[in-house]
Amino acid sequence: MVSQVVLSGSGLWTPEYSISNQELIDSYNAYAQKYNEDNAAQIASGELSSKPFSSAEFVEKASGIKSRFIYQKEGVLDIQRMRPLIPERADHEISDQAEIAVKAAKLALQSANKTADDIDAVIVSCAYTQRSYPAIAIEVQHELGIKGFGFDMLVACSAATFGMHRAYEMIKAGTATAVLVINPELVSPQINYTDRDSHFIFGDVATAVVLEDATTVTSDNAYNVLSTKAITQFSNNIRSNHGYVNRTNDTDPYGVDKLFHQEGRKVFKEVCPLAAEHITEHLAAHDLQPNNLTRWWLHQANINMNTLISKRLLGREANITEAPIVLDRYANTASAGSVIAFHLYNKDLTSGDYGILCSFGAGYSIGSLLVQKR
Repeated sequence: MVSQVVLSGSGLWTPEYSISNQELIDSYNAYAQKYNEDNAAQIASGELSSKPFSSAEFVEKASGIKSRFIYQKEGVLDIQRMRPLIPERADHEISDQAEIAVKAAKLALQSANKTADDIDAVIVSCAYTQRSYPAIAIEVQHELGIKGFGFDMLVACSAATFGMHRAYEMIKAGTATAVLVINPELVSPQINYTDRDSHFIFGDVATAVVLEDATTVTSDNAYNVLSTKAITQFSNNIRSNHGYVNRTNDTDPYGVDKLFHQEGRKVFKEVCPLAAEHITEHLAAHDLQPNNLTRWWLHQANINMNTLISKRLLGREANITEAPIVLDRYANTASAGSVIAFHLYNKDLTSGDYGILCSFGAGYSIGSLLVQKR
């Protein structure tokens, strides 16, 4: 059995396109106005509800988001389309999701001072994969020239931490020496850009990390993974219904009920205490208190959720150094948020400092890794 697993490197790939709140709101409001005008008679008779208008100020206050990156901007702001225009690729071409995964993976390998020959397994863990099979992870493995094996995981916004859990367990068991975990979060195709309450939430990104046996570490910026903790509790409050069975249901396979939708207030009320309790229990297993941590790399879904969780844990609001926020410019990037925060804000810690990566989302699912700077 391996005595110590190490998180030895991370990578972050950011799309070249971004959309500000104002751009998104201007497009949505233009769409809402046209919709209300085109359906005035049905709205007046009560057959349809009018589309409410929004504002950039509402979005920032409700979420903390100011802008988001997107894989393909074309089509999103077109009120005749209201979704990204992503050209279909042939079977012999690399898929969109594998391509962005490879970009993040190469950065993580460089950060960990590793090559493809050093990696035994590839896990692609994210909220959505763009196809059922072959696995995106196997395609990425092929593109990188990695021997061994690969597989995909879907655990919504906890996919990154759950993927790292599997890597940790494989290394602990001695079935792998080094594992590459990648989170290519191409979520924009599943956003309903005509829905005022959710169209602003998500952004696209790809992150990756390398976990390995402590005896093989050559990185000068690495963290011992002290333990992992996970919990799932079924809830319908965050849901996406698009899938291969849709074509047999004789309903619109791209209807609004098939896209991302949530009961936001219920999620806030239920997930925050669950996440705070989860972290408290994880720390207690190591005789640690929240104030023993130097850094909190929390899931980046909503600024108000993170604020409430930190208040429950610390008895006060965490400052930006303790719990860095990236959702203002990245938005909610599904499972990648805590990894983005870790990647951007971990190099200043000193040997012996404790930190925790924690994600929480649909399922409900909550995953965490307690780490200590080497």
